[in-house]
Amino acid sequence: MSNTETENICGLRREDFQTTINGKQTDLYILKNSLGHEVAVTNYGGAIVAIMVPDKDGNLANVIQGHASIKDAINSPAPFLSTLIGRYGNRIKDGKFQLNGKEYQLAINNEPNALHGGPTGFHARVWDANQVSDHAIVLKYVSSYGEEGFTGEVIVWVAYTFTDNDELVIKYQATSNKKTIINLTNHAYFSLQGIANPTPVIDNQVCEINADFFLPIDHTGIPTGEILKVADTPFDFRQPKELSKDIDADCEQIKNGGGYDHCFVLNKKEEGELSFAARLEEPVSGRTLEVYTTEPGMQLYTKNGNKVVNGVNGTTFPRRSAVCFECQHFPDTPNRPYFPSVILEPGAKYTQKTVYQFGTV
Repeated sequence: MSNTETENICGLRREDFQTTINGKQTDLYILKNSLGHEVAVTNYGGAIVAIMVPDKDGNLANVIQGHASIKDAINSPAPFLSTLIGRYGNRIKDGKFQLNGKEYQLAINNEPNALHGGPTGFHARVWDANQVSDHAIVLKYVSSYGEEGFTGEVIVWVAYTFTDNDELVIKYQATSNKKTIINLTNHAYFSLQGIANPTPVIDNQVCEINADFFLPIDHTGIPTGEILKVADTPFDFRQPKELSKDIDADCEQIKNGGGYDHCFVLNKKEEGELSFAARLEEPVSGRTLEVYTTEPGMQLYTKNGNKVVNGVNGTTFPRRSAVCFECQHFPDTPNRPYFPSVILEPGAKYTQKTVYQFGTV
């Protein structure tokens, strides 16, 4: 595959992503569509490190926050930055759950809870990569029995395809040899105005979410168990509105999340259908992002933390400079039997499809 520094437009250098971790090679892979637009992926954590798409005037910019090198990724203050997440996306209360009458204890990496599969979850693993065409790559990872405290050996495949319609299509598939739990997602940090130094804040971006209900959380980010209507709350995005309108509202839920860090219950006609989840519009550049998913939930996260992360070419990613649309099953589902199940039986197949479509107005 043509994949050298001179042949990509994102400015990332392949050699900066090449190293050996536990005997496995890391690398940088460039997906190009017929328009000449680009997505760059590394097999370390399956991270998306660049998405080069045009603004309303045709100027290309990188609209995702990613690390500039493998070294930065390994030592990052934001280890989940635009990575694949597993075995369990989002939080599990106290890192505990029961399965088959046995209690499992996971690492506590988001006091007092387990977050995103633990400190050495899928985001910190080297995936086997097979670039099957100029615009598609398949990543595979075998998660061993007992890894990060989870039961069962799980084999996971994730395919990234960048279409000629500027859609980044992510397909997931997984199987297990024992009954286990699984909740995969991608933690892409989108900055539609383009990353910069500093990357602009998201306040004036206009967001729409196809959800009548959301999951309120306690002060540790764990769902209370209620499923509340978004009507008459800061979580009503059924009509497009600027993120800044309610992001600092005087509201217990906003305070608990430090902004938006909540799972929305997506409106579905039938379970597992690929349907519209969200839309984001950035007025300065005219860029838009539409999200479609088969998943029942989507975590809206507005990068509320204070850690400033450094990206390629001197770019910096301050607080509230990105929006995440993490399509997934609900947080803490193993402890909430009435949430849509995350159990994967041996012989069964976990599947998920999420589409991020870029455009302009």
